[in-house]
Amino acid sequence: MVAFGKKLKETQIQEWQGYYINYKLLKKKVNRYTQQIQVGQQDRPYVLKDFARMLDDQIERIVLFLLEQQGALASRLSDLGEQHDVLLQQQDESRICELQEAYRAVGRDLLRLLNFVEMNAIGLRKILKKFDKRFGYGFADYYVKTRANHPYSQLRQVFKQVGVGAVVGAISRNLADLQDDHHGSYVSIYDQPALSHLNVLFEKFQDPVVDSIKAAVNRLSHSTNFLEYLGKHAFIMQDDELPSPSEDHEFEKRYHFMSLLLNLVNTFLYMVNTYIIVPTADNYALSLGAAATVCGVIIGSMAVAQVFSSVYFSAWSNRSYLRPLVFSSIILLVGNTLYALAYDLNSITILLIGRLCCGLGSARAVNRRYISDCVPLKLRMQASAGFVSASALGMACGPALACLFQTNFKIYKITFNEDTLPGWFMAVAWLVFLLWLWISFREPSLETKEEIVPQEANAGILINYAVENGSTQPLLLNSEAKQVDENEDRDYDDSEESAEIVHKPVTSIASAYGLLTPSVKVQLFVYFMLKYAMEILLAESSVITTYYFIWSTSSVAIFLACLGLTVLPVNIIIGNYISNIFEERQVLLASEIIVCIGILLSFNIATPYTVPQYIGSAFITFVAAEVLEGVNLSLLSRVMSSRLSRGTYNGGLLSTEAGTLARVIADGTITLSGYLGESNLLNATLLPSLIICISSIVATCFTYNSLY
Repeated sequence: MVAFGKKLKETQIQEWQGYYINYKLLKKKVNRYTQQIQVGQQDRPYVLKDFARMLDDQIERIVLFLLEQQGALASRLSDLGEQHDVLLQQQDESRICELQEAYRAVGRDLLRLLNFVEMNAIGLRKILKKFDKRFGYGFADYYVKTRANHPYSQLRQVFKQVGVGAVVGAISRNLADLQDDHHGSYVSIYDQPALSHLNVLFEKFQDPVVDSIKAAVNRLSHSTNFLEYLGKHAFIMQDDELPSPSEDHEFEKRYHFMSLLLNLVNTFLYMVNTYIIVPTADNYALSLGAAATVCGVIIGSMAVAQVFSSVYFSAWSNRSYLRPLVFSSIILLVGNTLYALAYDLNSITILLIGRLCCGLGSARAVNRRYISDCVPLKLRMQASAGFVSASALGMACGPALACLFQTNFKIYKITFNEDTLPGWFMAVAWLVFLLWLWISFREPSLETKEEIVPQEANAGILINYAVENGSTQPLLLNSEAKQVDENEDRDYDDSEESAEIVHKPVTSIASAYGLLTPSVKVQLFVYFMLKYAMEILLAESSVITTYYFIWSTSSVAIFLACLGLTVLPVNIIIGNYISNIFEERQVLLASEIIVCIGILLSFNIATPYTVPQYIGSAFITFVAAEVLEGVNLSLLSRVMSSRLSRGTYNGGLLSTEAGTLARVIADGTITLSGYLGESNLLNATLLPSLIICISSIVATCFTYNSLY
């Protein structure tokens, strides 16, 4: 991955060279401001005003050229439209084919224009982030807020491509018309769903130009479909920059379908393992002489261990995939066996050790890393969606399986009942998986892996190269960052060297934390909040419903399974429709508010506490949190430093640790609140959720404009 200056220079269309953002000039201006401030020649108001004026001039030049080119394309389309009507009446097949090629030629020129817009949008984002990183002024927030929301905004022309859609629509409609009339039928693209007509068109023509236009428009507008939106939950993001043919060939060599399938099965089984005990954890605790609210510790002990396992599995996957998966399966086999034996040993300690072992076997970092390392780019989004689907299905199947284990018998002093059968079932499942893994998994060669590592995104995150290397120190850069700037200013001759410094992986949690900007910290906090709220809801469901509604284990299991089954339908709706109508930051803030409403509705204020109130508020909270997770991780991938896209201590690990820590604290909250009595448990656990949720909404409002 080369430095942006080098990338911009290489991809510029020569005849348009004078209309691109002058990234080099702006960088030098930022460096000059630094020197002037250090010697006291300039103050903050002057710097802000002068840099804003420079950006306005740059954007105006870009936008006026963009409008000029759109007009030229529109004129060509108008001329082709006149020929279109004549040729359709004559039914001249050869000339119709020529007309189709002429429309495709306009499409290729449109693609060049879209790439022009994309490079300028990336440059604007990067220089805004560089300015804020250097001075700590929050300039990007001010600039976007004042320019993007103005009725005469030129910034929106760059970021939102106002007018491009009309050209895309004209090309799409006329190509579709020519194809349909050529076969004696007519179905307008406007008869198709508005958000899918380009997909329909590509399926009909298999036209690489149309496919490229679709991909470019989607990248620029962040429009999504179900697969793309679902894939965001895996934090395995598509990179804007396609690998070279040689790199793509290396991915093809490393790809093995059965190995990918085994990773997805591992993901599914682990989620089943996590949630299969939730309906019975309180009864198991009671049978061992503990309080029902100890279920929080039983469920949360798995998350406690996962805090540590995420780190060593992330590091281990630098050297191998098979060995960590084998270790994971063995330790999960042991952990579930101990969990099941705890009943006959009458030991809560053995039960907790078993759950800790299960947490130590969490190989989700390996599963995501395999997708980002070994799956070709053309299949990566589908694999990412498969990862999320496997997780969602496992979450739903876990409680559903628990309600099937309504039996009680003994074999040689070993008890099999609703408390122990989840452990025995998972132990057998992991044994079968271990045998399948040993027989079928193919380890990619270490040599090839080392060649690909600089391009991949560790633990499942390929971050857009537009995301700037982040440092929040104001006014002065550290020596390493200064060296990067000096290298990049040398007419980009040393860009590869500077890129190597910029994209060098961090080597510790502390150094990774130092790269977190306020926007990244807020998004990690939002992720913490949604995981905390979901864990409170799920982990205490058995205790709450038993106390208030006297639900059986089967009823609790069915309720939790129904919650889990909402994941995919909700993501279909959000991915295909909502995320294409509203900006991601709008969906983020709205989802946080709905989560807050769901938590408020859950409080036991009036008597009696009713089933409709509990179920309704639970579904509102859970569904809103699911929506929030997708947009949160998508925004996080855009604002996070590119240095956190690889290495052991990467962005994926940070988000995993934030979510795992949230689960640990939530489960601890349930157990501690149990000392207040079951009658106070609900409100005592919801109060921290409400405070954290309100705090995340306030924090999001403060960083809202930096999420542009």
